[in-house]
Amino acid sequence: MSFTRQLSEMSASELNDAIDDTNFPQAHILSRGRNNSVCSTSSTSGTSSLADRQQNQAEEATAIAGTPVEEVAPAPALVPLAGNQRPRLILKTNGSSPDSDGHEKCTFHHDLELDHKPPTREALLPDMARSYRLLLGGLGENPDRQGLIKTPERAAKAMLYFTKGYDQSLEDVLNGAVFDEDHDEMVVVKDIEMFSMCEHHLVPFYGKVSIGYLPCNKILGLSKLARIVEIFSRRLQVQERLTKQIAVAVTQAVQPAGVAVVVEGVHMCMVMRGVQKINSKTVTSTMLGVFRDDPKTREEFLNLVNSK
Repeated sequence: MSFTRQLSEMSASELNDAIDDTNFPQAHILSRGRNNSVCSTSSTSGTSSLADRQQNQAEEATAIAGTPVEEVAPAPALVPLAGNQRPRLILKTNGSSPDSDGHEKCTFHHDLELDHKPPTREALLPDMARSYRLLLGGLGENPDRQGLIKTPERAAKAMLYFTKGYDQSLEDVLNGAVFDEDHDEMVVVKDIEMFSMCEHHLVPFYGKVSIGYLPCNKILGLSKLARIVEIFSRRLQVQERLTKQIAVAVTQAVQPAGVAVVVEGVHMCMVMRGVQKINSKTVTSTMLGVFRDDPKTREEFLNLVNSK
């Protein structure tokens, strides 16, 4: 199963469990700067310290139980790399596929573990159009009146467009636009427009996304950050999960020292219905690596994002 197939339907809690931040250089050990880059520090010391902690924990468990404990697989750790190569983020997976959201039987979510995609997305239109026609009838409307005759087909095409992210993968979108570059300073692309669909009410939410990352000798084509936003926003979503998925996808793309994502959204489910608070905005953030561990790095990113 590819990384993207696992990531696409993970919940926020599953993504939190999957991320092992020990694979990022820690702020209290490494400081960011031109003369002391987080990317140029050898990863072997981090590996040995983690191994020591694991050995100590095993010895303590043996002493408490009085009998030898069963050997368990070591926790994900920094992978020693040669030269100036950066530490890699390792995602913890148990081999099972995330199916709690009920998408395992969907007919076109083919970026999951089931390869059951239709020949084309257009093949879905007749069934979807019939469903919209039934919906119009259920609302008491006449689907055969002039203004609604083609509405079911139009609505079906629109919904396919709103959810086109299900047909996109990270590998296809990146298209090799990852470049070797001796750059270890922060890269920020802010105010990326975002449109998505609330999975609870099937109404839109929209806003802007700001992404920052700290490269480790690899940079990503700037437009690819916007395309990553498109992959995950053009689905049935909640903003919290969307924020996390974008951050993890950037991590997978260039394996930086850290990633930060801030999403500001306006939700029609709070504007058009329910509490009807037209001025409310929802802000979510995900901080990984040095952005989580180093307050100064995090503050620099937030200042850049909030500057006019």
